[in-house]
Amino acid sequence: MDAFGDLRAHGSLFGSSVLSPPWALRFVDGAPLTLCTVLAGGGWIVPDHGTPEPLDAYDTVVVRGPGTFTFVDEPGTTAEPVDCGEFCAAPEQGGTRHRRGWHDSGDGTTTLITGAYPVRGEIGRRLLDALPVVLRVAGGGTGDAVLDHLAAEVAVDAPGQQVVLDRLLDWMLVCTLREWFDRPGGAPPAWWTAQRDPVVGHALRLLHAEPAAPWTVGTLAARTGVSRSTLAKRFGELVGEPPLTYLTRHRMTLAADLLAERDSATVAEVARAVGYADAFSFSAAFKRVRGSNPSAVRRAGKPPEKRPAQVLSDRQQGCIVEG
Repeated sequence: MDAFGDLRAHGSLFGSSVLSPPWALRFVDGAPLTLCTVLAGGGWIVPDHGTPEPLDAYDTVVVRGPGTFTFVDEPGTTAEPVDCGEFCAAPEQGGTRHRRGWHDSGDGTTTLITGAYPVRGEIGRRLLDALPVVLRVAGGGTGDAVLDHLAAEVAVDAPGQQVVLDRLLDWMLVCTLREWFDRPGGAPPAWWTAQRDPVVGHALRLLHAEPAAPWTVGTLAARTGVSRSTLAKRFGELVGEPPLTYLTRHRMTLAADLLAERDSATVAEVARAVGYADAFSFSAAFKRVRGSNPSAVRRAGKPPEKRPAQVLSDRQQGCIVEG
């Protein structure tokens, strides 16, 4: 189970030029997630609907879309906004393209780096739902070392730079979200804290690794090395529902993504992929959990991109359960 498993920067927007006040960079891509971090100097992130957040050197802000936002030298700046991203790739195609030199007067003091992230499907939506519109993590944490690498890479122009910067931004995003979820006094979602428990975290990883397996509370307890009663009690306390109820919801979430993304798969094939012996029992469970028929989701689904990647392994698709 990995909340960040589907997050990948692809051709993100970078600023290798320093900024001199006054400035106002308006980000109009509307990406599901945008990471903003300052290597030197500072400024303010101003969401269209929300409170401005200061951004000092080595601070990081994550903005949840689809709303737009502006990076300014100070609230109420006199600078005319400059749109960034209007001619870039759509978020569902992987965010924005590499772009340089937004505002370079030669004597600026602030360097901003941003990365736009696509978040696809129902699985990724769970992460988005746990985040505020704007979250800020101050410098001084685990991300500082990543920013040192970013600063060094942005300063050069070498083959493969885009790939290196994308992966560094992935690393930076994960460090930022980890620190925000684990901050003192924070209220992380149940699925985050449950992963830290040695028993429940192990059980969750098993269910996510083998969603189509014929799980019972007994077999799951045996795999985690505890009694059925211990597993049921700890799972319910930390996750908020019984293990098999959670598994059913997760299977239907996987199925919704498969129905929307895999045009060639029939409802029966999707049913087998998530552990159901036939389309009838799967359709009944899907409607009970999701409130609509699988065929309706298939008709309405518009995949963000054509992807040949297989979501479940052949071994997982061969494990069938009833009901």
